[in-house]
Amino acid sequence: MKIIVYCQHVLGVGHFFRTLEIVKALDAHDILLVTGGDQLPAMLPGHVRQVQLPGLMMDEGFNGLYSVDPDKRVADVKKERQQILERLFLAERPDLFLVELYPFGRKAFRFELDPVLSLIAGDPALDCRVVCSLRDILVEKKNADAYETRVVDTLNQWFDALLIHSDPRLIRLDTSFSRIDDIRAPIKYTGFVTPLPDPATVARVRPDLGIGPDQFLVVVSAGGGTVGAPLLRAAIRAHGLLPDRDRVRMIVLTGPYMDKRSADRLYALAGTGVRVEPFWKDFISLLSTADLSISMAGYNTSMNLVAAGTPSLVWPFDQNREQRMRAVALADFADITLLDEESLEPKVLAGIIRERLAGGRKQIRQRLDLGGAGAVLNWIEENGRP
Repeated sequence: MKIIVYCQHVLGVGHFFRTLEIVKALDAHDILLVTGGDQLPAMLPGHVRQVQLPGLMMDEGFNGLYSVDPDKRVADVKKERQQILERLFLAERPDLFLVELYPFGRKAFRFELDPVLSLIAGDPALDCRVVCSLRDILVEKKNADAYETRVVDTLNQWFDALLIHSDPRLIRLDTSFSRIDDIRAPIKYTGFVTPLPDPATVARVRPDLGIGPDQFLVVVSAGGGTVGAPLLRAAIRAHGLLPDRDRVRMIVLTGPYMDKRSADRLYALAGTGVRVEPFWKDFISLLSTADLSISMAGYNTSMNLVAAGTPSLVWPFDQNREQRMRAVALADFADITLLDEESLEPKVLAGIIRERLAGGRKQIRQRLDLGGAGAVLNWIEENGRP
């Protein structure tokens, strides 16, 4: 089956890496992965052909798009992208179009998605099913009624199915979207999408890093790095206040999108026992061998934490409700402690780190469904064409 997968990340990296995990599972099919954000340090599997559209990203305040290429105007990039996408569908004639997030998000990319969806609907020769790939929680909108009406109308007009990457025992879509009953397309909860740690690989991480059995490993991360620098600075300063800091190794991951000034500040703050890196290729293995994680509470990181079983301190991004809702819900399913603004005071954070390292790993009674990528594969093979 030929499948075109569309994924546009605009600020962080979570949407891209969740989609990457899904396309890895579709290894028996011909996959074209259409991406449109800034380039990321990720290796694609051999069965995936990438179509990189001219890059567009969103500014930190979510006020508007900007061109990754500073020599190109946004209007010109939009026109070029729309033409590339339409030509791609006419040339490849896929059996299925998997669209990440839209129409629940990425309204700013209607300029290229709606024409393609209209093309598919209006050309019987294309014979292509259209499926939405959606995470667990939606970002709140200022005009919720107008937003939900637009989403429902778009889904009902053009989409054949909605795949929600969540375990409904934890989070159902109707917790952040009130009109789910108005969606006519079939809805399937797939379970959460995350890589799973390989025990043999995990066992090699600490020896490779030179971390002894009497030492602790703390991993500090901030996703893509566009936000989260205050958390990383607080963690590095807290490390310097630990009475047994010689036994605590800390790896701090800035993320590929952290601005140079903030990243340079972190490198300057790092003392003995603290290693700062922009990115870690096998993050799930690193996380699985850690004694403690300190991070934001985005979808990917949260599910990585569940998969790894690592005790964690999470600082939810407060610009929208998504991360806090997820972190609170996960308290019964994972070894997670929420941090607030006061917790970022280095002395306070150092005390929390000492307490969590001394406490070991909490016994988790309920297990989440983390088989989302495999469930997407199964659904496509049962319901896609041919």
